[in-house]
Amino acid sequence: MKFKCLGFICLLLFNLLSVAERPNIVFILADDLGYGDIKAFGGEKSRVPTPHFDLLCRDGMKFTNAHVTNSVCVPSRTSIMTGRYAFRFKKGEQGGPWGFIGLQFPKTQHTLGDMFQSGGYRTGYVGKWHLGTRMTTKDGETQDPTNTDFTKPIQIGPTDYGFDECFFLPGSLDMFPYAYIRGKKWQGSVTAQKGWSAFNRVGPAAEDFLDTEVLSTFCDEAGKFITSSSKKKNPFFLFVALTAPHTPSSPEAEFEGKSGMGVYGDFVMNTDACIGRVREHLRKADIDKNTMVIVSSDHGPGHYSGRQRKAIPHQMKEMEKEGHFSRGQWRGYKFSCYEGGLRVPFGVVWPGVVEPGSQNDSMVGLNDLMATCADITGVELKNKQGPDSISFLPYLRNQEVLVRNHMVAHGTRADAYYEGNWKLILGPGSGSSGGHFTEPKSEDAWKQAIQKFGRKPKNHGELEHPTFIQLYNLAADPGEKNNLASIHFER
Repeated sequence: MKFKCLGFICLLLFNLLSVAERPNIVFILADDLGYGDIKAFGGEKSRVPTPHFDLLCRDGMKFTNAHVTNSVCVPSRTSIMTGRYAFRFKKGEQGGPWGFIGLQFPKTQHTLGDMFQSGGYRTGYVGKWHLGTRMTTKDGETQDPTNTDFTKPIQIGPTDYGFDECFFLPGSLDMFPYAYIRGKKWQGSVTAQKGWSAFNRVGPAAEDFLDTEVLSTFCDEAGKFITSSSKKKNPFFLFVALTAPHTPSSPEAEFEGKSGMGVYGDFVMNTDACIGRVREHLRKADIDKNTMVIVSSDHGPGHYSGRQRKAIPHQMKEMEKEGHFSRGQWRGYKFSCYEGGLRVPFGVVWPGVVEPGSQNDSMVGLNDLMATCADITGVELKNKQGPDSISFLPYLRNQEVLVRNHMVAHGTRADAYYEGNWKLILGPGSGSSGGHFTEPKSEDAWKQAIQKFGRKPKNHGELEHPTFIQLYNLAADPGEKNNLASIHFER
């Protein structure tokens, strides 16, 4: 009996030691930040100073081959939050426009928050949510700008998806309602009607809400969570979802005119500064040495952003003439199937584990965060949890193994498949359409392909004809200029 008790005590002490050694984890996700917006990734094609992301890469590891699953916000964030491709989910719950969207996946869905909670972590969410809420309405009907009761708490939000604390915006900074929610309670008096630059979407807003104060507000809230969590025994996970440099381009006053690349460049600098602010909060709390910080973007940049605040198609090309390429060396932008929309800057700092100044060129996906963090925290994922997530912890430990060799990704009108350096796009054109999308537009490319084929394809077999697909070797052709579908059709 004494031996059994002694064994139990040893096991308990071992577990307590393991918990103590597990790092806090902070994940900072920018919105529409391009690969080339960051100097450490864009190199000579980047003209905007980004000292804080650059420093994070020098302090840790830079991943040059990181991808999102979708080149648009909601499905990309769904995959990050669940470790599951967004296409596996059924259509989300009905809701209103923009920030009034309904739940994008069931309340029972396993999330990053749930995973960390199961490992004994304290969890926090600060920033843009955009994964749907269920709001309280005055008439009991589907939520929209006219019937939402802003005097009453929302019914379902981040705290129902594994986060102990949250302070968030329901949508993007140009997607009303423009009001914060803490936990489930609206902040301030949501009785105004406001709209910002870019698309000028006017809708419900809190009386004191200002677009130029959002980033500093989120950084302050992140600091509060870090400070309070540093006094707890258990480690914590904090998800910081910035609203920038997504439109509207609304930099704080101290960044206006600072970049030399107009208001967009200023906003990128402001976004970069947030990384520094969060890391400074960690230093002040004296926990930076035991905290892993991960920084990335939800997808590539929108080509309608630039020197002017108004969203103008292809405005980003004007900055490119001056030497700043938000998309980096890659082709395409947000919404597309090209690398400019799907490849993102990705950096990790983890003192004592990740080698400073290291670089990894292997493929990773942001959907891999769940499996990786589960590995780090010692949480065992069940069969249906994070099914499309693969741990890249070996890379962080500088182990020479191949973690991921394939990945599925999506534009708004086409799918892509990666296998090593090869990339297949199922469809002609950019994989996007419409007035604010990347060229060549899908509808135009399909018309040309059908004309070249001689008629409309009759079945899936004919859709596999080289006329309707694209195949690129990204190692030899990073700009996706040479379609090899007809030459290497056997692939």
